Amino acid sequence: MKKSKLGVIGGMGPKATSVFFDRVIEFTEAEADQDHIDMIILNHASLPDRTSSILERKDQQFLRLIQADIALLEHAEVSTIVMPCNTAHRFFNEIQAMSAIPIVNMVRETAEELLAKHKENRKIGILATDATLQTGIYSDVLQQYGLEPFIPSPSMQQRIMSIIYEDIKKTGHSDDRVLEGVITEMIQREKCDGVVLACTELSCIKLGESVRPYFVDALDVLVHRSITLSGGRIKPALVERLFIEKSCIPITRLIIKTHIARK
Repeated sequence: MKKSKLGVIGGMGPKATSVFFDRVIEFTEAEADQDHIDMIILNHASLPDRTSSILERKDQQFLRLIQADIALLEHAEVSTIVMPCNTAHRFFNEIQAMSAIPIVNMVRETAEELLAKHKENRKIGILATDATLQTGIYSDVLQQYGLEPFIPSPSMQQRIMSIIYEDIKKTGHSDDRVLEGVITEMIQREKCDGVVLACTELSCIKLGESVRPYFVDALDVLVHRSITLSGGRIKPALVERLFIEKSCIPITRLIIKTHIARK
């Protein structure tokens, strides 16, 4: 497949964009620099916060700034555009209407991956920002694919938002046991069949093998699509790691991890 140039609207947030770039390099099968894909990354960190833009109805300011980014990427003659930010996909249709260049719909691609992994009529827990949950960015699409979305309780959602804003955005790191505990709670207590990491800040946390079979990371899905659409190849071992079957690890190991996280 002929190589093409990928455009990335990043900075939402900068840490997540950095992780996206690192994973593209890590997941690409390459023996030389030239085997990697070409990318134009706009680390537009000064973009307004997506959650605030949505909940405070300030979307027009956000869209005006995004339109300038689209124009830059058009000038750079990219073939495909990606946005490593789940919440920003609330504006997907408006942003796609700004350009003839195809934009990868991270949410729909992830829903397809969840359906392939868990089949229909499965309960999927959503780990995301308040804005993503309140606007149905994921829950609406999951329902379209025959999956049942599970929305966290207010207390659980407060913990998730703290990980996103107080840990990753503010300090750049988080105790992996906290997020692992939330995932385990969704699987055990809420009887979810799977979980989606629907915020790229959560993708910045290195999670253990005990929970890996139970979640799909939307950022990993976007990385996979970014490489293949740009003419690159995914390392076979990483394809297997990304989409491992949940039956590989017994639930008893999750119980142990939950006990440790709550101490």
